[in-house]
Amino acid sequence: MSITEHGISPENPVPGVHPPATLQPSTPRTPTGALTRWLRLAFPVLVLGFFALATIVPSWLAPFDPLAINPVDAFSPPGPGHLLGTDESGRDIYSRIIYGARPSLLIGAAATAIGLGLALVLGTVAGFGGRWLDAGVGRILEVLFALPGLLLALVFIALAGPGVGTTVVAVGLTTAPGYARLIRGQLVALRESPMVEAATVLGRSRAKILFTHLLPNALAPIAVLGTLGLGQAVVWAASLSFLGLGAPPPAPEWGAMLSAGRTYLSLAWWMTFFPGLAIVLVAAAATVLSRALNQGGEK
Repeated sequence: MSITEHGISPENPVPGVHPPATLQPSTPRTPTGALTRWLRLAFPVLVLGFFALATIVPSWLAPFDPLAINPVDAFSPPGPGHLLGTDESGRDIYSRIIYGARPSLLIGAAATAIGLGLALVLGTVAGFGGRWLDAGVGRILEVLFALPGLLLALVFIALAGPGVGTTVVAVGLTTAPGYARLIRGQLVALRESPMVEAATVLGRSRAKILFTHLLPNALAPIAVLGTLGLGQAVVWAASLSFLGLGAPPPAPEWGAMLSAGRTYLSLAWWMTFFPGLAIVLVAAAATVLSRALNQGGEK
């Protein structure tokens, strides 16, 4: 009988004992990967930073008064005199987009804050308030999810009346159910964790466990949710303004500019294209930034 039949070989000299696996050196991080991550962050930071500056000090970026009427320059195409062209009244499109960043972003930010605040209350009650409260809040959220978000906002505006303040509250209410479900899921997962069990054994009250252990850990995704919700809220606010339920004309607001430009789409495409591009850029930048924050939190 040969030694190989006993499981003995030069590679395995002791029967039943296998040599340790050869450790492969880990692949070092390349500068290209880091550069790619920085480039991905550069787009949302630059876009959101530009429009944030436009929100704070629009006069620094806009060369014209957004409400100044000049019929001689009506329907001027994009060019040196007017970078993005003019509308039917000769108003500069670029200046109106810059000044329109303030109502659009402020509506989106305020609606996101309202949605997150309401979701925090509902999610906390559902996730830490006991079985009956969890079931009750769950049924409420199911009813809200059964209705399309935009339809729910339209119903609220129909009851409260159109306006910027009503739009903010309507968009905030429509985004709250999604946030509440996510926060509730975080609290339920943490409620059964060893951390909470240890705090319970130590005799800490439910309120102290909630505010000391659960909420600080459950609110970690809030930055991601808020950033992602900002883009969604801007799109919804623009949709309501497009329907004539937001800022009244001639206020420079992106959704209202889209609504005004659709009448002249075949004559002056830039009246619709550039306000729509601003909405898309803000929504895309918020989405990319939220994904980057999420990936950074998982590392």
